[in-house]
Amino acid sequence: MSLEKIKTLIIGSGPAGYTAAIYASRADLKPVLYTGLEPGGQLTTTTEVDNFPGYPDGIDGPKMMIELQQQAERFGTEVRIGMVTNVELNKNIGGVHMVTVDNNKKIEAETIIISTGATAKYLGLPSEEKLKGGGVSACAVCDGFFYKGQDVAIVGGGDTAAEEATYLSNICSKVTMLVRKDKMRASKAMQHRVNSRDNINVMYHSEIQEVLGDSVVEGVRVFNNQTSKVLDIKVTGLFIAIGHKPNTEIFKGQLDMDDAGYIITEGKTTHTNFPGVFASGDVQDKDYRQAVTAAGTGCMAALDAERYLAGLE
Repeated sequence: MSLEKIKTLIIGSGPAGYTAAIYASRADLKPVLYTGLEPGGQLTTTTEVDNFPGYPDGIDGPKMMIELQQQAERFGTEVRIGMVTNVELNKNIGGVHMVTVDNNKKIEAETIIISTGATAKYLGLPSEEKLKGGGVSACAVCDGFFYKGQDVAIVGGGDTAAEEATYLSNICSKVTMLVRKDKMRASKAMQHRVNSRDNINVMYHSEIQEVLGDSVVEGVRVFNNQTSKVLDIKVTGLFIAIGHKPNTEIFKGQLDMDDAGYIITEGKTTHTNFPGVFASGDVQDKDYRQAVTAAGTGCMAALDAERYLAGLE
């Protein structure tokens, strides 16, 4: 197995990873970035990005990620297709971290920036998969605007679902909230917020059987898990809000994480509990989950890494 020594390894290629790469390469940290399984991250599944500053006409997600990659490469970042499969982190200040890529390549890294992101959980229906980008979305804040004045449905019963339903109720004419159980998991405050909106209709004991439509969402087929009745509801958008899963499996047992598996960073920094290991983007942020906030923490991680290395000299 070949061994390579590098100064800064960036794992992940979403807005956080590429922004970290831009800053790290300009600071002469000679970063190597591994894209992971989904080059470009979650943004590659969105068609139109309208809320990133500097794009007055909007930009499509995949194009934006290609441009971020080109910007990182212009300053000397080496972008490689590959998946980090194992890490052995070093507790000592100045110690090197051992990383395995694709089970066959060994890397010794002085610093690591983790930007592996999070993956939205979906229902797992073939009809849902087919209509992703055609009316099925996992981010109301990102895509709600496209459904101004229309009828939409949202799946989920937790705080995120309640918050997104409330957000959508300001934009859409009607929001149908589908909750699988007989009550919401959301906090009482969030439930009150939902119940105070005239245009949110909460349906309990409700599960989606099928998303209707050929190329765009035209409705949802809802199954009542108590009465076994099936109902078709006309909607043009379907929002899935049943949670996210941070991509942190390979760091379990080493990095401090919360109950949901998000990496815990120190204070307002990107420092983890291992010296020289930093986390940025959705992998350490379950509150905002926006491209622009991920990019911001990517910048922070590169600056933290640069300062850490400077302190060793």
